[in-house]
Amino acid sequence: MSKSYEAIEVSQHGKLGLIALNRPKVLNAINRSMISEILDAMEGFEADSNIKAIVLCGNGRAFAAGADIDEMANDQTIDFELRNQFKDWDRLAMIKKPIIGAVHGFALGGGFELALCCDLLFAADNAEFGFPEVNLGVMPGAGGTQRLTKLVGKTKAMEWLFTGKRITAKEALQHGIVNQLISEELLFEETIKAAEQISNQAPIAIRLIKEAVLKAADTSLNEGMEFERKNFYLLFSTEDQKEGMNAFIEKRKPQFKGK
Repeated sequence: MSKSYEAIEVSQHGKLGLIALNRPKVLNAINRSMISEILDAMEGFEADSNIKAIVLCGNGRAFAAGADIDEMANDQTIDFELRNQFKDWDRLAMIKKPIIGAVHGFALGGGFELALCCDLLFAADNAEFGFPEVNLGVMPGAGGTQRLTKLVGKTKAMEWLFTGKRITAKEALQHGIVNQLISEELLFEETIKAAEQISNQAPIAIRLIKEAVLKAADTSLNEGMEFERKNFYLLFSTEDQKEGMNAFIEKRKPQFKGK
C-alpha cells in the first residue's frame, strides 16, 4: 500500500496484508487516530483482490497495553455520543477477509478488545491479557464484555471483568482465547506461516465460513444451520468449487482464483 500512517506500519507479504501497531514508546496505547488508521488499512486490504488474509501485530515490547487514557480522561458523555466513539470498531467487525493476530507482551483493555476482533489469535508465551477498566471506574466499551463472554462463558468473564485480573498466556489458551502459544522469537514467523496456509485456500469459501461461524455465535442452532446450508449451496456456483473438486479427482493441487 502506498499510504503513509502515523500510528501503524502497513506492508504486504505475498498474499498477506500486514498491519503493525507502531506507538512503541507508549506500548502501542490505542487512541482514536490509531483505530481510524487500522480500519483504513484493513478496508484497503479488503478491497485488494491480491490480499487473501490480514495479519495484525504490535511493534516494540507489547501488542497494545490499553487505550490512551490521556486522550479520554476529560471526555464527557456527550463527547462520546457526538463523535460516535466506537463507529470505527463497529466497521472492523465487518471485514470479510480472515484476520490473524499475533500477541506478545501486554494486550490489555482496548488492546485486548482489538485482539478479540481477530479470527485467529496466536500468542507468545509471555503474553498477558486483561480488562483493567474497572480499576479506573469504567468498563470495556468496544465489545470486550460481549466477545469475552461468548468465548469463555459468563462466570469466568465476570471474574476477570470484576477484578481486572491479568490473564496469562497459558490461561488464555486453556479458555480458548488464543489458538496457540509460541515462543516470542518465533511468534511472527509462525503466525505468517499459518496466515499463508489460509491465504492459499479458496477465498470465497473462507469468506463464507467466516460468516457462518460468526453467525453461530449470535443465533440459535436452527438459524445457524439454515445460514450454513445457504452458504454451502452458494459455493456450488463458484469456479473454485469446480476447480477444487476436479483437482481432488485428478490428484493435483487446486489453483483457486476467488471466482
